[in-house]
Amino acid sequence: MARLITLEDAKQLPFWRRPVALLFLMALAMPIAFNTWAALLNNFVIEVADFDGADIGLLHTIREIPGFFAVGVIAIIIFMREQVLGMVSLILLGVATALTAQFPQMGGILTLTMLSSIGFHYYETVNQSLQLQWLKIEDAPRMLGWLMAAGSLATLIAYLAIMALWETLQLSYNTVYMVGGGVTVVIAIFAMLAYPQFEAPTPQIKKMVLRRRYWLYYALQFMAGARRQIFMVFAGFMMVERFGYEVHEITTLYLINLVANMIFAPLMGRAVGYFGERRALAFEYMGLIAVFLAYGGVYWLGWGALIAAILYVLDHMFFALALALKTYFQKIADPQDIAPTAAVAFTINHIAAVFLPVLLGFLWLVSPAAVFLLAAGMAAVSLTLALLIPRNPAPGRETIFAHPVAQAAE
Repeated sequence: MARLITLEDAKQLPFWRRPVALLFLMALAMPIAFNTWAALLNNFVIEVADFDGADIGLLHTIREIPGFFAVGVIAIIIFMREQVLGMVSLILLGVATALTAQFPQMGGILTLTMLSSIGFHYYETVNQSLQLQWLKIEDAPRMLGWLMAAGSLATLIAYLAIMALWETLQLSYNTVYMVGGGVTVVIAIFAMLAYPQFEAPTPQIKKMVLRRRYWLYYALQFMAGARRQIFMVFAGFMMVERFGYEVHEITTLYLINLVANMIFAPLMGRAVGYFGERRALAFEYMGLIAVFLAYGGVYWLGWGALIAAILYVLDHMFFALALALKTYFQKIADPQDIAPTAAVAFTINHIAAVFLPVLLGFLWLVSPAAVFLLAAGMAAVSLTLALLIPRNPAPGRETIFAHPVAQAAE
């Protein structure tokens, strides 16, 4: 069993074995499997399994069910350390990704999607908890930006390989999925063996935590989960279904997103630290309103593939500001609430995800533009909620309604 050391003692370790280094290694490992799966998904299910809009909506509903049950992490960490659970979840994600093309029928695709999703969502729940426990409040926005950039770098390497080799070597879906998933498994096993177990300064509560004073954070998480489905499920599907994008073209679009993210994510982290969470999130949501309305214009006004591709990149860039939601919670939370609230927040984030994709899949068959108009409305609700965040959030000052005297003095 790995040695248990405190964060203070970890400062004596070589830099590559410290907690922040492990966070970066995890940030590199997860996107290789997940984004390899995502890059090929729309082409794979359309070309191999003959999916339509309703089928892709069902797949994404299945994919989001484990996120709804992320609260189960609380029960698991009673018996297993968060750090270990994170590595096990990465291994499950990698193995399920590697096997995806082995089962090209509807049942097989949905089963492996469910398994990979359990790995992904449980990893993400634990990862968010460890980030907020291991990073200092004053460093968190900057470091979260760099962690996002690291994830983009890992995905960039995977996408460049797909772009360069897909047509040149006539790669199969099976080959790419096996390599992408296998790399994640290898990195996760290395991380389990090479790093000690890090003990955070504050022991975490190992039961469900729902606090009234976190209500705004819960509401923002719910809306973020509902809104994210539009981008995750239908933006990429639109590029393939309406404009006939092939694998290498979709990968090129993802590549542009990654380069933009590598450049702007660290800058956005610094911007959150400088301007604060309220302004950062308000800017994100205003941008998303404009983007989703413009997506509708692709259908209403017949705009072409280039406009849709530009909107896709802008959409992805605005989502990078979502790190402000993490730092907002870090500032208002009791330290012992971080792990259980991360699990509860993931469940709240996925409430809409369980039913929204399949319902919107049927709406998509009637009017794709209406799907994006609904997303713009969701972004508008999120903007309203973001304006309730105080300029300097802290325990006891979670919203603009808390301690009005103190708010007036800001």
